[in-house]
Amino acid sequence: MKKFVAEFVGTFTLVFIGCGAAVIAGMGSGATAIDVLGIAFAFGLAIVAMAYGIGPVSGCHVNPAVSFGVLVAGRMSFADFIGYAIAQVLGALAGAAVLYLILSGKASGWTGGLGQNGWGTGYLGQYNLLSAFVFEAVATFLFLVTILGVTQAGAPSKFAGLAIGLTLVAIHIVGINVTGVSVNPARSAGPAIIGYSTNPAALSQLWLFIVAPLIGAAIAGVAFRSGLLAADTK
Repeated sequence: MKKFVAEFVGTFTLVFIGCGAAVIAGMGSGATAIDVLGIAFAFGLAIVAMAYGIGPVSGCHVNPAVSFGVLVAGRMSFADFIGYAIAQVLGALAGAAVLYLILSGKASGWTGGLGQNGWGTGYLGQYNLLSAFVFEAVATFLFLVTILGVTQAGAPSKFAGLAIGLTLVAIHIVGINVTGVSVNPARSAGPAIIGYSTNPAALSQLWLFIVAPLIGAAIAGVAFRSGLLAADTK
């Protein structure tokens, strides 16, 4: 049970801090506003903090795609995967709900955004479905390569959290204008579900942010399970 509680807390933190940076700090002006770099670091630093905070308990997946990649790589059981995924989605929903509560108290200027992911006309860089799908699949693959690589036997584990967090920063710098960056089905589900009343389009596009990250994660998992990217243990 401790593992699942840790995953709930970790995913709550990721959504609250990362999406919060986008919709609270991102709505500011002048000295109070942050840009793509600020949002990217908010997501990455949230992962760094949780990697050292809950990593010793659950491994700090805070992402169903990460858990799926770990499962495919043969490093966790299917039962644990299901428990992790449920806890992660619940944590993301709670994080988005708290953001909604805070933002609903703003006097003016909030249009209901909770950092939802998306694509197409009217969304950030207005990239099409294919661009969004390819980015999410490739970015998740690269994210899992980092995660599975730095957590394998022989890797310098003390720096794993930092490497993973900075990789997420880099992914956000590249992809925020494409999809807002998911690489995490739970991170997408929380804001899409909680913010449905003001942005129903995000929920209709949620499938992509489930399917593409799982595909990318699975490919990375197979690469490590087969030994193609795994370090030699001799």
